[in-house]
Amino acid sequence: MKLIRAASICRALSFSLGIAALLAVALAAHAEDPVKKVTIGFAAPLSGPAGAVGQSQQFAIEMALAEVNAREFRVNGQQIVFNLLVQDDRGDPRAAALVADYLVRSGVVAVIGHWNTGASVVASKIYHAAGIPQIAPGSSGRIYTQAGYKNVFRIIGHDDDGGIYASRFAVQNLRARRVAVIDDDTDFGRMLANQFVKGLSQQGITPVARQSVSSKTSDFNAALNECKAQNADLIFFGGLGPQVATLTHSIRRMTPNSRLLAADGTVGPLFLHMAGADGEGTYALAWGQTQEKMNGWKKFKEKYTALHGDRIELFAPFAYDAANMIFAAIRQADSTDPKRIAATLHAMKYTGLTGVIAFDDEGNLVNPVYTVYQVQQQKWMPVQAFGGR
Repeated sequence: MKLIRAASICRALSFSLGIAALLAVALAAHAEDPVKKVTIGFAAPLSGPAGAVGQSQQFAIEMALAEVNAREFRVNGQQIVFNLLVQDDRGDPRAAALVADYLVRSGVVAVIGHWNTGASVVASKIYHAAGIPQIAPGSSGRIYTQAGYKNVFRIIGHDDDGGIYASRFAVQNLRARRVAVIDDDTDFGRMLANQFVKGLSQQGITPVARQSVSSKTSDFNAALNECKAQNADLIFFGGLGPQVATLTHSIRRMTPNSRLLAADGTVGPLFLHMAGADGEGTYALAWGQTQEKMNGWKKFKEKYTALHGDRIELFAPFAYDAANMIFAAIRQADSTDPKRIAATLHAMKYTGLTGVIAFDDEGNLVNPVYTVYQVQQQKWMPVQAFGGR
């Protein structure tokens, strides 16, 4: 009897030890495979005149992160969760270089940003050296992708096309004949203005005035005096939206008979707020189709408005798509290695909020759409669309 009882005890002990061993293995496996945190970088002006533009992009990206994190996302069998590392580059190239260096050292696997071309050009060199993919939701200057970096992308059209389309609209739709051209003395502004002038030339029009002002100035007196002396019926400005809003006040005071055509970051609630009544009648070229025609716009707007109010800047949907493209590339590559993400982005054709997104060899958006808007009764109203297929 004692031998039988001893054998039973041994069997029970062996079974318990076996269960304990299995539990230990399971716990060890779980300890080796925790939820992995993956960081996405975001850089834009979050303070200063364009701060509202950057903040709107940030809100849209945070929405995309919340949505993807609400679903189980696995890479190579391991569950991951995405974090967003946000940096304010103030729209300044020098600050952008510091921000880019910090994001690289922080171990981000991809970057959404920067907003303006000057910041993106400087930062792209740093991301290129680190092999980190960069998707700019608002840098339209052609120079941004001309270096040929394989990790650099833009999710909007570039200004070589935009300047030509704007010139066609000026001549064919507005019937402008005495056109003055002003730029903000940045690489972006000068190149955009040059493309606009090139487009005018193709239509037999020579500008009656060609002026440059500082991107920091609010004093347009000298440039507008020349426009007035030349009896300009249209003024084209190559510069960013907040400065365009300041320009409208000076035009209303000095050359009220001159219409204004602007581009790059002008369309949106920030301009309407800054320009007020003086912005009435302003034309501006913007990227993409009208928001109401975007696939899923109603759902996006409802969610955004519930979280942050209804001041949705033009670039927010593009930033939202940039984030979702990065998630899709990571899923498709089954890797969070930045170089593999960049290679996958080049091969992708993604249908997002703003439309079908694919990139050419330089990282430019294929078949971009442009829309000209006009301020009518304190609202941006679409007037003419260009591009796309």
